[in-house]
Parts: sequence; structure tokens; C-alpha cells
Amino acid sequence: MMNLKVNGKDWCVNDNGECQVRPSMREWDLIRDRYYLHQFLTEIINTLNDVTDLKEEWDRLPQIRMRVRQLITNSYWVQTQYSEPHPQTGQFVTVLYDEIGYPLSIQNVSFAPNFKSSIHNHGTWGVVAVLKGQEKHTFWQRAPHPEFPDQIKPIGERILKVGEIISFTPQAIHQVETIGNEMTVSFHLYGDTQPKSRLKFNPIDRTAKPF
Repeated sequence: MMNLKVNGKDWCVNDNGECQVRPSMREWDLIRDRYYLHQFLTEIINTLNDVTDLKEEWDRLPQIRMRVRQLITNSYWVQTQYSEPHPQTGQFVTVLYDEIGYPLSIQNVSFAPNFKSSIHNHGTWGVVAVLKGQEKHTFWQRAPHPEFPDQIKPIGERILKVGEIISFTPQAIHQVETIGNEMTVSFHLYGDTQPKSRLKFNPIDRTAKPF
């Protein structure tokens, strides 16, 4: 099993791109004899069952981060479900569960060395846990100008190591880059994406387009 106890920090990035540390449960308090993916998904759905809007959903991020940490602490299967990145795109997405109309996206993503993503938001809340390697996340903030309403500016960055978990509110803007000479693998959980709200940003042209 991969060593996920290098770092146990939790982080949260808000719509302004501010990355703040959050309380994290001790992994030994989350250890279970058996803990399966279907249990995790049921618990996440139950956490979200009584919410009435997207704002309430991402208010539940502390509970969701805790469940994610419980999953990656206990599930060897989840830790090992990934493939080598595609040689042309530099990444590979391994879908862990998919069903028509299901309100969650859950996947492991592998990135090749020297990979750098577009600058983007997700249009929904998200939680990412690093399983292998290191990822640098650069955070951006909207800085609208009368002529360029989609202008953004960088406001910070953080290198995430194995065992760290980061969550995002729907309009948080970031860019992901692999660090070092090995590929990275990370677990990704997202809410129900609103396609019109998911954007990729070009800081040079100062534009935003659908992802």
C-alpha cells in the first residue's frame, strides 16, 4: 500500500483563490477493518441529501474532506486504480464510478512529469487527495477590468505532497503542475458540475472560455 502518511494537512481554496489550512482528523481515528467505495459514496450522498442549493453543498466540505481521508486511508483498491499518463496529453483519468444522472464525479488522475494544466475552475465544489508524487497548485483571482471582465491575476501557490487533501469552492481558479521527475496520482471527487460555470482562463488574452 502506498504511504499516505507523509503529510496529513487539509487545505481549502475559496472563490478568491485564497488557500487556507483546515483542521484534519488523525488518520488512526479513521482506520476501519473494511471500508469500501460503495460505503464512501453512500456517506457522501447522505451528507448532501438535505441540502437545497450549491452554497449549502460546499458548506459541507469539512465533512466531505474527512470522508475522503477515510477512504484513501483504508482503501488499497482506490490507491492502486490508475494508469500511466497518455504520452500525448500527459494525463490519464481512471473513472472509479459512473452512472447516468449520478450527481458526483469520482476518479483517479495521473499526470506525467512536466505536466501543466490549463488555468481553470470546476463550476462545482471539489476535493483532491495526492496519492503519489507532488503537485504544485497555483491559485488565481479574478481582477476584472472594464475592457476585460475575465482578467485574472495569480495570488499564491502551494506544493502538495502525498497524503495532503485540498478542496475547492465552485469558482476557485487554479492551475496544476507536476513537481519532480515522477508522475503524480491524485484522487478527485467533484459535485454536480454546471457546464456553463466551468471555465478555462487565458491570462495573456484576458479571456475565459467554456472548459
